[in-house]
Amino acid sequence: MKRSIMGTGRMLAVAGLALGLGVATLASPAEAVGRDAVQTLYSTLMSTMQSGPSLGARGRYARLEPVIRQVFDIPTMTRLAVGPEWSNLNQTQQQQVTQAFERYVTAIYAERFDKYSGEKLQVTGEQASSGGTIVTTQIVKSNGEPVHINYLVRQNGQITDVYVDASISELATRRSEFASILKSQGINGLIAMLNNKAAVLAARS
Repeated sequence: MKRSIMGTGRMLAVAGLALGLGVATLASPAEAVGRDAVQTLYSTLMSTMQSGPSLGARGRYARLEPVIRQVFDIPTMTRLAVGPEWSNLNQTQQQQVTQAFERYVTAIYAERFDKYSGEKLQVTGEQASSGGTIVTTQIVKSNGEPVHINYLVRQNGQITDVYVDASISELATRRSEFASILKSQGINGLIAMLNNKAAVLAARS
């Protein structure tokens, strides 16, 4: 089983199935902002999954797109995922790869969060960190197995990274994958890959 959030299949689907049970009631304002971002994502994912089969992939994509843009800091995530090569891109290239990355993330969620199977997710707390707030969660799969997924939320209230098993950075995984593509195909190859994958995923029923 792959451990990356965007490649874990059902594990990713599990991650959006609850509305934040067990959150500490005395969270600081910054921590509360972090929790709100995750709960906004989960609320939308829940409603999307409950009507997922009838919506189809395109319908799920349309419902999730504005929320993905709202709760994720896509420009920062794209810059970090591209890595050092980012500084060599012109403004148009930066904009194109950012848009392609947003389409890719949205399509991944639309494909993975396709139906509800009774799994539950609990927000277990918030922890201040040098980079913002870590929102800690525990996913309990339908077979009772718990999986820990944490979210890094910056001061601007947007998610900038996701950690599987509370330690495996989604951005670090993407950066490794993107570095290989950038080396062999350049920025245009990366943009094309992201757009093509998004199109394939969004076309699935």
